[in-house]
Amino acid sequence: MSTTEPTSPAVARDGTRAEGWLGRNTQRLNEIGLIGAIVVLFVVLAAMAPGFLSVTNQLAMLRDAATIGVVAWAMTLVIVAGEIDISIGPAVAFSSVLLAKAAGEWHVPFALALVLCLAVGLLLGAGAGFLRARWGIPSFVATLGLWSALRGLAQYMTDGLPVPLESNRLLDLLAGSIVGIPTPAIIMAILFALFIFVANRTAYGRSVFAVGGNAEAARLSGISVFRIRVILFATTGFLAAVSGVLLAARLGSGNGGASVGLEFDVIAAVVIGGTSLAGGKGSLLGTALGVAFITVIGNGLVLLGVNPFFQDVVRGVIIVGAVLINVLLVKRNGARNA
Repeated sequence: MSTTEPTSPAVARDGTRAEGWLGRNTQRLNEIGLIGAIVVLFVVLAAMAPGFLSVTNQLAMLRDAATIGVVAWAMTLVIVAGEIDISIGPAVAFSSVLLAKAAGEWHVPFALALVLCLAVGLLLGAGAGFLRARWGIPSFVATLGLWSALRGLAQYMTDGLPVPLESNRLLDLLAGSIVGIPTPAIIMAILFALFIFVANRTAYGRSVFAVGGNAEAARLSGISVFRIRVILFATTGFLAAVSGVLLAARLGSGNGGASVGLEFDVIAAVVIGGTSLAGGKGSLLGTALGVAFITVIGNGLVLLGVNPFFQDVVRGVIIVGAVLINVLLVKRNGARNA
């Protein structure tokens, strides 16, 4: 069966599934709440954290945001479809190692090594999607297996040590800036625009929302649920590889121990942005705000000199609190308009 446009609710211009005035209003309320939280964080950190508002630090935050955002756009659609992918962190680390190994020790021309890295990332993601779509293995289990395998393989290939990557013009560009803006941030912005278009203007994007709302109804309406699921995970695998390339360029090496916990930052950004873990509803604009929220928190904790071992505790509490506040606001608004 081909992927056709479903007879499900339309998708709003910002990537939100439109469910009438109330659905749009609750999502807008979530986004307004996030904007307010980000403004408060900026005010507090500007007063308490030396150098927070400096141009250098703001550009550094853009670079950090790209580490989360590049994959978060794809993760938004995965969660909208009612799935989850927890293999992101190891996939990014493995991709950086694969690029460094191929371009260095294996003497593969850099352009070919780059293509190989991206292709492998896409195939690994598609493999997880195939397990989910063909045999009904829960996506959490399929990607948990991939998480373990890729982290172990990356560490095995490197003996736990960074693999140096010889500098070249393309790597320098990826690690550097264009007109003063970090290249990863520009790539993140381009991908954001692309995903907004896909979610709003394509049958595929609308089909993702339909599958997340009711997979069986979507199948009966002519949507290839199998194909949608494989493409979704292939996309996250591909973008994890893109993030791995950017990481290798930034570090000048492949590192099998890098990106620990990245998958949780990505998922948190998506959920904080208002995407439902139950599927069928989500917002790419909300995800972008979630990425900004988490990035500002991380940057502020570093500048405030919070103990590195305690930073995860603080971030976890703040993230759970933000999600709880947003959920309560949405429920309150829904009850008021019932």
